[in-house]
Amino acid sequence: MNNVSNRTSSIARGINTAFWFNKLKAFFTVDLLILTVSFGVFGYNSCKSIPEEETVTKFTLSGEGYKNMVLNLFTDAGSYSFPMQQYIQFIGIILAAIIAYQLLNLLGSFSHTSRIRRQLKPLNELALKAEAISEVPLDTTKFEELEEAILKVPADSNGARIFTGDQDLASIEAALNNLLYRMQEARKQQTRFVDDASHELRTPIAVIQGYANMLDRWGKDDPAVLEESITAIKNESENMKELIDQLLFLARGDNGRQKLTMEKIDLSEVMREVWEESSMIDSDHKYLFDGADDAFINADQAMIKQSVRIFVQNSAKYSPKGNNIKLSVKKTADSVSYVVQDEGIGIAGEELSHIFERFYRSDKARNSSSGGSGLGLSIAKWIIDAHKGTVEVLSRQEIGTRITVSFGMEQ
Repeated sequence: MNNVSNRTSSIARGINTAFWFNKLKAFFTVDLLILTVSFGVFGYNSCKSIPEEETVTKFTLSGEGYKNMVLNLFTDAGSYSFPMQQYIQFIGIILAAIIAYQLLNLLGSFSHTSRIRRQLKPLNELALKAEAISEVPLDTTKFEELEEAILKVPADSNGARIFTGDQDLASIEAALNNLLYRMQEARKQQTRFVDDASHELRTPIAVIQGYANMLDRWGKDDPAVLEESITAIKNESENMKELIDQLLFLARGDNGRQKLTMEKIDLSEVMREVWEESSMIDSDHKYLFDGADDAFINADQAMIKQSVRIFVQNSAKYSPKGNNIKLSVKKTADSVSYVVQDEGIGIAGEELSHIFERFYRSDKARNSSSGGSGLGLSIAKWIIDAHKGTVEVLSRQEIGTRITVSFGMEQ
């Protein structure tokens, strides 16, 4: 373990080498710059002592040893010599001071890099282990075992799982089995949706065909049969159109093609509009309304109104004549909610968790002549989810149902 800790990875060695190389290069560049600038200043001062009418054509350095070095300037009229002993002594003192500072800086860098190395020790050990792993020849046996286990899983088998028995592959197996489970559930849901849709469409088609045959046999001469057949065909056609519209709505929602037009709306105004139209078209129930001031949310107004209508129509279907249906809006510090409450037959506890499933209808709804397709609540739930809202359903049999839908408040 100590040998691993004292070693450095190739990445760390590369960073360390680059750091010291750049450090020394910077020091050398500074020293060279100081020598060049100081020599230029000395040459400039020497040139100023030459008569102005003469022009320097070249220069040379001569002398034995740096103490006796002389700068020779040649002009078009003659030559001049300038001893450099005092200049060299002055520059020597400056360079000595600078080099001393650079040495101290290097010592400080040693201490700084040692501290950084200690702090990055875990990363260095991780890099060493990674390098050690990369040097081990790749064993593809386990991957072949996993591939073979995947190929053995039947494509159309529910509940099938991948299993190799190798502990090293356990985490990969769990992830793949989780993905496989979700794919199987999605396929089952799609199959169930298609089967239910086919069943729901088959009923109105069968009714229309039956009345069409009856018309063909007796309706031509019997006004009563003709009237009954036309009424039934119109009703079933309307039901089938509504069902197809609902299916298309959900299909667009699933594919992400159902667009929302978001704007700032007053939820109380939306609820008031639904209350007014419900009171006008349904005289069998008494509709009550309780609004709230400044109940603003960011939403698609048409979609929100559609969700409210679905809940209100559902309440009307399963509430006896003369009962109250109350629409209200409530505000809290950070949310706005609408509530639809009825005094109807209620929903059994075991059915509450299923009411938003597509084509789901409770036993009472199935036995009712106004049972509907079982898609309305699914559409309402999709609208609420698309607006990042929440829905809470509280219901007691023979007492009634209260549905509360909450949204974040528009700032």
